[in-house]
Amino acid sequence: MEIPPKSPDGSEKSPQSKELLTSNTASTLCISSRSESVWTSASRSKWDIYHKPVIVVSVGAAIFLVGTVITSLSCFLTENKNVYKMCGPAFLSLGLMLLVCGLVWIPIIRKKQKQRQKSQFLQSLKSFFFNR
Repeated sequence: MEIPPKSPDGSEKSPQSKELLTSNTASTLCISSRSESVWTSASRSKWDIYHKPVIVVSVGAAIFLVGTVITSLSCFLTENKNVYKMCGPAFLSLGLMLLVCGLVWIPIIRKKQKQRQKSQFLQSLKSFFFNR
């Protein structure tokens, strides 16, 4: 392990520490770490809240249906039967995984929304009593 040379008076800093001091990554990381602030009270539509899980559920259902079709093709078609038997269950499992993840995501969002509403109510109640 190599120690960088120090100046005699110790006032000069290494280039690495200068780079760390001038970097804005810490401030941008803190700003971008939360997509929504507790202080913003702008109401959002249901689509804005639930669009990601709805898309995941839709894509999962579509992939699951494609897997069902491919798996059923292995029963009816004789050529490339091994390919259908390998790809069909893969699509089935991937589709089912996305479908379940999306369906579990929706109650989680609902619970967060209820907690956020309670938090905003308590904040307004607190500000009412302490600002008098």
